[in-house]
Amino acid sequence: MPRMEQVLQHQFDNGLWLVAEPVASAQSLAMAFLTPAGVATEPADQRGIGALMSEMVCRGAGDLDAKAHCDALDVLGVQRGTGVETNHFRVSATMISDKLPDALPLLLDMVRRPTLAEAPLEPSRDLALQSLDSLEDEPNQKVFYELRHRHFAQPFGRSPLGYREDLQNITIDNLRDHWKRTFVPGRSIIGFAGKLDFSQLIDMVERYLGDWAGEFDEPVANSEPPRGYLHSKSQTTQCHIGLAYDAIPANDESSIVQRAATAVLSGGMSSRLFTEIREKRGLCYAVYASYFATKNRGSIFSYAGTTASEAQKTLDVLRAELKRLAEGIEPDEFRRAIVGMKSHLVMQGESTGARAAAIAADQYVHGRPRTLEEVEKKVDAITLERVNEFVKDNPAGAMTIVTVGPDELSP
Repeated sequence: MPRMEQVLQHQFDNGLWLVAEPVASAQSLAMAFLTPAGVATEPADQRGIGALMSEMVCRGAGDLDAKAHCDALDVLGVQRGTGVETNHFRVSATMISDKLPDALPLLLDMVRRPTLAEAPLEPSRDLALQSLDSLEDEPNQKVFYELRHRHFAQPFGRSPLGYREDLQNITIDNLRDHWKRTFVPGRSIIGFAGKLDFSQLIDMVERYLGDWAGEFDEPVANSEPPRGYLHSKSQTTQCHIGLAYDAIPANDESSIVQRAATAVLSGGMSSRLFTEIREKRGLCYAVYASYFATKNRGSIFSYAGTTASEAQKTLDVLRAELKRLAEGIEPDEFRRAIVGMKSHLVMQGESTGARAAAIAADQYVHGRPRTLEEVEKKVDAITLERVNEFVKDNPAGAMTIVTVGPDELSP
């Protein structure tokens, strides 16, 4: 694993956080820029404005139109992407480190000075609606979007793809207003990882963003989630099952133990869900669980894809296995989970993009970025006894269940 001895941080006067991890062995440099413009900030009648913004910021920024801006980044060999998450809007990029002086102003303009011209709005809207339509061909993804919507309080359960009735009516003025309100330095975070000079980074970011101003309050829950059971009828021979139940948030000291327990459930072909449901019983062709957590909330999400004839039995066994975790974990399961977690850290350490995203997320969740070595020590400190005590004290609770298939199931 590349050794990363420190992660540096600096807060500018306008509230923007800069975090950076030098990687001596790297020739690349990655950036992850988070602004507080996630789906939870969208106006109630403009759900999906973040999805549109993901397209629009790529269609001209600063003094350049869409083609000129795209060509300028392509000439520099910058790989980039945008996306909207629950709490943040994200611009990410990876480049050869010596291209930073030319690339950084172009990338920052996507957040600070997007053109937001009217002409690209309709093509962007068409793409957003196509992404919604594609869910009908990807019912496994549809299950998770429906599960989020039912399990989380609003506005945190919103789909990052948006909703057709709102997407069709969003105007260019709506986009410009949303940008002015939420693309602000307060609670924004810009992370870098790779070959870098931190003092140079501070100077460059100050030069381009030092006069940026504004704040946006963190959103709060405004309704109770419906939860319970929802079935979406689909004329198919397959059934897609999604389950969710509450877990601890990411900033809880025991979240690393929660990750270990989840890795026992779903950490490869030797994991408990795969072994008990797919291998031993042959009930489904896919099954897994994941720990989905942000600073203030956490959940375990689980999925199984099966045939309609085996769907009820699959649901029953899946629920039983999720609940059985509280009865304890065997030593061999524990060892495999820890090995898997450490392997994941090794692979993350080999990607500057993964590290830039991780330290930016850490700044939001924990109030400071963490080195891989710090996380590795936390994993090493996990014991079987600690995991078994945790799963006993934190059993699977009431489950939100969503199914997509020909027939309703009995939850």
